[in-house]
Formats: sequence, C-alpha cells, structure tokens
Amino acid sequence: MARIVCFGELLLRLTAPGSERLLQSWSLDVCVGGAEANVGVSLAAFGHDVSFASIVADNPLGSAALGELKRHGVGTACVQRAPGRMGLYFLEPGAVRRPAAITYDRAGSAFAEAAPDALDWSSILPGTDLFHISGVTPAIGPKAANAALRAAAAAVNAGLPVSFDGNYRALLWEAWDGDGPAILRELLASATYAFINERDIALILREPFADRAAAYAAAFDAFPRLKAVAATTRQQSSVDDQALAAELVTREGRWVSPEHLLPGVIDRIGGGDAFAAGALHGLIAGRDPQHTIDFAVAAGALKHSVPGDFNRVTEAEVEAAMAGGSLDVRR
Repeated sequence: MARIVCFGELLLRLTAPGSERLLQSWSLDVCVGGAEANVGVSLAAFGHDVSFASIVADNPLGSAALGELKRHGVGTACVQRAPGRMGLYFLEPGAVRRPAAITYDRAGSAFAEAAPDALDWSSILPGTDLFHISGVTPAIGPKAANAALRAAAAAVNAGLPVSFDGNYRALLWEAWDGDGPAILRELLASATYAFINERDIALILREPFADRAAAYAAAFDAFPRLKAVAATTRQQSSVDDQALAAELVTREGRWVSPEHLLPGVIDRIGGGDAFAAGALHGLIAGRDPQHTIDFAVAAGALKHSVPGDFNRVTEAEVEAAMAGGSLDVRR
C-alpha cells in the first residue's frame, strides 16, 4: 500500500439534530471533518499509510480533533500546533425539498493565520507516494492560498503525483475577494489526478463548454501533467432520495460506473471525498480503470449511509456494495 500525505484544515462540524433548522433547538451534534481529512481517513481504512499535514489549534478542541484522526489510523506527526481557534462549520441538514445549508466560521483560525511556509515540505514529503489537496484549502484566505501553492509546488519538485479535488467554495472565496479561478488553475496545473467536472473546468479556464467530454478534452490540453479525471453524476428526486454514478477519463479512454440508487440518504457530506479516496485507491495500485471507477462510486454511495464527515467503511464493504451484496442483517 502507498504512503499518502493529505494537506488541509482540520475542522469541527456542528450539525442541527435530525432534520431541524439550524438552532431550531439549542443543541448541535459535533464531529471532526474537512475535505482532505475525509480523504485521508478513507484511504487509511483501505490500508494505506496516511499522514495528515496541517496547523491545528493548540487547545483541547485541537487535541480532540487530532485524537479522532489517530483513532482512524491517520498519522499526525506532520501537524503543527499553534495558538488560535479551530475552524468550524455549521450544517443544517436538508429534508424532502429543502436543501442542506452550510455556514462557515473559519476566518482567523490557527490554520488560516499560519505563515505560508509554516510546514517544512522538505522533511514531510520524502518517502511519499502521493500528495493530496483540495480547492477548499486555498479558499480559506490569502495565507492558506499561498501555503497550498507552495505545498503543491514542493510535491511537483519532489517528483510526486499530485491529487487535486476542485471543491470550489464560493462563500469562502467571496469572504476575502480571492481570485479562485486563477489560484485553482495553478493547483490544477500541478495535478496528476483531478476530481473535477465540466463546471469546475469552465470556471478555471474561464470558458464555457458544450458538455463534459469537451471540458475534459480542454483540461487535458491545458494541463500536461494531468493523467486522469473523475467526476460523479448525481440525480435527486428529493434531498432524501438520490442516485449516484461516475466516470473516469484518461488520455486513453473513458469508463462509466453503474448507477447506485440511494433512497433514504442519511448524510451526503463527505460523499465526494469518499469517492475521491475510492478512485485514488485504484489509481495508486494501477488497477483496471473499470474496477477503479466502480469501486470509487460504491465508496461514495456508502458514505450516504454514514453520519458525519468520515466514510467509516472498509475495502471489503465497498467491494460487497459493488457486487450488489445482500441487505440482510449480518450475524
């Protein structure tokens, strides 16, 4: 299995209970999350040696969040502790025809305020097989954007494959008037594997595309390092009843997964990260592309059954979902 470094902000998620509106009642459920951490937890569950690189608040909240990563097998030796606060986000779950809504509270966090050169990539990256980052990290603020670009450049200079998940977050970019498309374009230029769709590519290249195939062709032309692109396709009859399929595209071909029906969705947050981790699991190992995309979409589908940001499933459980395994109680 591979050694993987994931770089991003570790967050606390505070969720309204059940299907309530935010603060409809004065209680919130708390869990640990964050895009890159979610990917790391899934990859560790699939057997990889995963390290998380970050700056986390030097207080009990930061300690608890790091403890949760360790509990899921993710290494934290590359995490620095610093004065400040944890980044938070508040989730109002959707229901029926009311979509979920997120409120960010990340400004001024220890991660957002860290110096762009706070982490020494020359000591973190040796021995690494893959570096993963998402578009959420540079959206946090100017220092985080600088840090993300430095990290990706260090990985490229070290000769590592880079995994990039677009994850455009308009609310975060607007909060500091950052030029998201320009910064994300620099990150995508570093990527070997990208989890983006036609909307992401149109945003980054600043041009419209007739369809996803045209967008992918443009991305491969614009970014010579790029070897593979993967994206999901989601159908929604309501917040609670959805369907998920996906495709994997390389310079040599295209592979499409079967569709997974998802009646009674429990929690879709982190589903894209679960999908990305599933795809990376196959891409790293050089598995058959069809198996890779089938595994990835099954992993993403299973996340919809798990509360919280992390996809708490094993490789065997994903393989069973791929095969249409029995839904009988396992005794």
